[in-house]
Amino acid sequence: MFKKILIANRGEIACRVAATAKRLGVKTVAVYSDADAQAKHVAVCDEAVHIGGSAPKESYLRWERIIDAAKATGAQAIHPGYGFLSENEDFAKACADAGLVFIGPPASAINAMGLKAESKRLMEQAQVPLVPGYHGADQDPALLQREADRIGYPVLIKASAGGGGKGMRAVDKSEDFAAALESCKREAINSFGDDAVLVEKYVQRPRHIEIQVFGDTHGNCVYLFERDCSVQRRHQKVLEEAPAPGMTPELRARMGEAAVAAARAVNYVGAGTVEFIVEQPGGYGLEGADEGFAAGPPQGVDLGFCQTRPPRGAGSDTQCATVGARFYFMEMNTRLQVEHPVTEAITGLDLVEWQLRVASGEPLPLKQEDLRIHGHAIEARICAENPDNNFLPATGALNVYALPECVTFERGAVRVDSGVRQGDAISPFYDSMVAKLIVHGDTREQALARLDEALAQTHIVGLATNVQFLRRVARTDSFAQAKLDTALIQREQAVLFHQEPVGLPLAAAAAVAQTLLNERASEGVDPFSRRDGFHTHGVVQRRFEFEFAGEHVKASLTYERGGSLTLSVGSGEAMVTSPLVFEQRASGIELQFAGQRTRAAVYPQGEVDHVFTPLGATQITSIDLLAHSGETAAEGGRLTAPMPGKVVSFAVKAGDAVTKGQPLAVMEAMKMEHTIAAPADGVVQELLYAPGDQVTEGAELLKLSAA
Repeated sequence: MFKKILIANRGEIACRVAATAKRLGVKTVAVYSDADAQAKHVAVCDEAVHIGGSAPKESYLRWERIIDAAKATGAQAIHPGYGFLSENEDFAKACADAGLVFIGPPASAINAMGLKAESKRLMEQAQVPLVPGYHGADQDPALLQREADRIGYPVLIKASAGGGGKGMRAVDKSEDFAAALESCKREAINSFGDDAVLVEKYVQRPRHIEIQVFGDTHGNCVYLFERDCSVQRRHQKVLEEAPAPGMTPELRARMGEAAVAAARAVNYVGAGTVEFIVEQPGGYGLEGADEGFAAGPPQGVDLGFCQTRPPRGAGSDTQCATVGARFYFMEMNTRLQVEHPVTEAITGLDLVEWQLRVASGEPLPLKQEDLRIHGHAIEARICAENPDNNFLPATGALNVYALPECVTFERGAVRVDSGVRQGDAISPFYDSMVAKLIVHGDTREQALARLDEALAQTHIVGLATNVQFLRRVARTDSFAQAKLDTALIQREQAVLFHQEPVGLPLAAAAAVAQTLLNERASEGVDPFSRRDGFHTHGVVQRRFEFEFAGEHVKASLTYERGGSLTLSVGSGEAMVTSPLVFEQRASGIELQFAGQRTRAAVYPQGEVDHVFTPLGATQITSIDLLAHSGETAAEGGRLTAPMPGKVVSFAVKAGDAVTKGQPLAVMEAMKMEHTIAAPADGVVQELLYAPGDQVTEGAELLKLSAA
């Protein structure tokens, strides 16, 4: 075993690797950028070396600096984590040339699997099933267009060197292909330094199921079962689980054997993941391609996996003899996956430990027949993003970062893998993921219940996150009943976006209760001395005003001399009047109002109260009646940046007439492109930035006058 390793990464994966290394008695060296000088991964490692500026290309992608840091600190090996240099063939070679062990597969395997087109040619030779498509070296746009037309729409354009949903576009019709290809190539060159793409048939409503494989230098290779990663947005995984619901032992064996065959085809060593698309019967996938999204999936259809093996030499279609389900090779990720904890949870194994042991020359700790599945695990990726605004990434400080009771980097009912602490900032330089929440149960139903409770106990304030969105996804009938495919989020969008789970009465009651608790804590304010109320005959009525869900709301609180409280919220027929009873507890406020008894945690941030309840979370803004009387704010004719990032291009110029919804500009943030559309009909008066300019959130990009 190594005595010291360098971790060439940041965030939660760097902390994750450091935790296992510490348990094994291996010293760790962190590397960090300017933005990460005070980061958690720097604190948890034994040593740390500064390697450059905040942008990845100035630090975490500068492999020569990383190798110098390893040499200077006496590290024997480098763990690349995932992302950054983890699948960089040149980096793996450079480590070997420097006498350092790269904790991952050989450079030849990275090269073979790193380019999707090349890997698909290899898989075809190894008789691993493939989706129909074009994987050629000729990248002439006209040829790619012809190939897409030949394959038949919809098609998927994918960056050959890509991953993580970047450099990927689905195209529904021929006339949209050229623009999608241009955008995809631009994103690919920015993210991976290579704009080569492949074009494949877009298998609609598929299951995305991947197999964890592990190889060693002694010729052993095993599969550690499957993970279902079908729940995605923008081709990026949101919820992952293991084992795949509905999986049969027969199909598990077939897919596992195919994954091992793929790994052996490139002499794979270390942890890897072979990703497959599984086409479902009964109208899913290719057979249902002409039915249209609006029709949705057939009711009551489960996965219907194969019950018999196909005959040898049946061809790359790999079709079941009895049911008709197919699975197709998609790609192999030559690294540890973000979602590896669910595999750890159901096997009881530490995959990072396996990585370290294999890289140090040891054989795999277990044989295939020794591996077992125990229970069910689900992982939720908590990201700094706004689901209600097209998942735009968010930046800012973690003013509140409260997590459920959990273990860290260990097997347990609830586990959280995180690379941040309260007070840390989420910057625009890196991935938007804040943490991973992993739950384990004896059954899928138990795991689902634990996931909902753990997400309810996750309170993050300071920037937008997807925590409540994740709760809604997990609560959908489709997810609960395991009616899974990659279009689940689109199919369930009516109940996933722009939801208000708490409601005005309860939100206002929680805000008022928190205000009163704060006042009691600071000198115990006498309600009869307040300037924002009036009193008569031993009764005080105190006025409140709020902004809630875009509406101005009035409320009044009545104090009785005996100490009882009555709260009225709203006006007219919508007014709710009820006694207000509350008490501060360690877990939050125990609250009774309008026939509801619940627990609420309220985090005031300036005038905004962030309210978390078992029902969900919301925000309500308190208006100070003394400080804000007569204050208004209105702006028009301005188009502003929805997030900090770089201006990629403008689709208009001064003087152009535009219509509502027309694309005006493209911005890039966190390696993803975002199109900004016209909010209304108008005329462009002036462009205020140029392509390539960095802008802050809220920066005015152009002036737009009414049509």
